[in-house]
Amino acid sequence: MSEYVIKLVWDSEACVWIATSEDVPGLVLESGSYDALIERVRMTVPDLLGKEYKDISIHFTAERYEKAYA
Repeated sequence: MSEYVIKLVWDSEACVWIATSEDVPGLVLESGSYDALIERVRMTVPDLLGKEYKDISIHFTAERYEKAYA
């Protein structure tokens, strides 16, 4: 089984979560909902890799960046 790491970053300026991955070429998704983004990633990654969902393991990392206003 192949493992893939997906990075989820909160963009406070745009009010969206953004998903990218060094392991999955072409993966760039965004959503205002964390849960909706997780679901979109789970559906998109197998298609981008040309693999069956059962053949991959997806690991998520999440970060929130809040823009500081002076």
